[in-house]
Amino acid sequence: MAKTVKMADIAAKLGVSTVTVSKALSGQKGVSDEVRGQIIRLAEELGYQRPAGKEEKKRSFNIGVIVSASYIEKYATFYWELYQELNTASVERNCFVMLEILTVSDEKAMIPPKLLKENKIDGLIILGGLKPNYLKMIRDHYATPTVYMDFYDSEIKEDSVISNSFYGTYHLTNYLYEKGHTKIAFVGTILATNSITDRYLGYTKAVIEHHGQVRADWLILDRDQERNNFDTFELPIDMPTAFVCNCDMTASRLIKTLRAAGYRVPKDISVVGFDDYLFPGLCDIPLTTYAVNMEGMADSGIRLLIKKMNGKETSQGMHMVEGHFIERSSVKAVDEKKTNVYH
Repeated sequence: MAKTVKMADIAAKLGVSTVTVSKALSGQKGVSDEVRGQIIRLAEELGYQRPAGKEEKKRSFNIGVIVSASYIEKYATFYWELYQELNTASVERNCFVMLEILTVSDEKAMIPPKLLKENKIDGLIILGGLKPNYLKMIRDHYATPTVYMDFYDSEIKEDSVISNSFYGTYHLTNYLYEKGHTKIAFVGTILATNSITDRYLGYTKAVIEHHGQVRADWLILDRDQERNNFDTFELPIDMPTAFVCNCDMTASRLIKTLRAAGYRVPKDISVVGFDDYLFPGLCDIPLTTYAVNMEGMADSGIRLLIKKMNGKETSQGMHMVEGHFIERSSVKAVDEKKTNVYH
């Protein structure tokens, strides 16, 4: 009976690793055309047969997850929760996840993640975004299948899984108009992340459609361009009656600033957030928000990455996961409010 030819046999004859043989035969990146051709020809000569598709789905992969330290605050954050969902989705598919928190200094110095340098992973998920030049460095120097999570890059064409930031904030702003608000501000530093920018554009669309003004003094910054969050905010002289915040964490900090200035939420000022994730104890007012479907995003991201690690073609681009609106008690209709707010 003829001996079954294995990838290790092909690797030994050509003096390459089994991983290289696997990548070449499955069509993955990271193998030169010359070596790929040698591997395919030898596999045909030896009579190598690839496992059936069902067998391939059972393969176990090591998945790396990278997130910038600037997103990991002293409290549990949205990205910690999203990482837990990724972990759960990976285990269900017989995969193992490793997390690396990238320091701000390493990102600035263009030092590659250890998970990539030490070749410990088969696929990579990047959470929340990194600087464009750092993303380009990873793309140019490593052929690891990659998925961006909760962000995208317009110049670096890579698969990404995002929530519907534009529509979610558009919905929240329209809700405030339905409650009688016409003086509505936005809290978030646009261009700090593309998620914040998309949320601002959703807010802007709603304001324009209601024939309102998109005012520069009603765009309140919540962080600097290095993603360092501000503890307090500079309130405008002409105060709006409602604020649309780019995330629930920002909404909680805004409420503290409003209270320090003498305003009551929601009696004097209404506030809405985005993402439906807030560490317990940070805010005593239940926030009206747009909940991000983290479980759906994690499931979509892991399934997409496994396809790429198996060498299957994917429809490269943005994969959007819808969330849902949640009405709570941080908004009060204008006709129920006293017209004279105080300081």
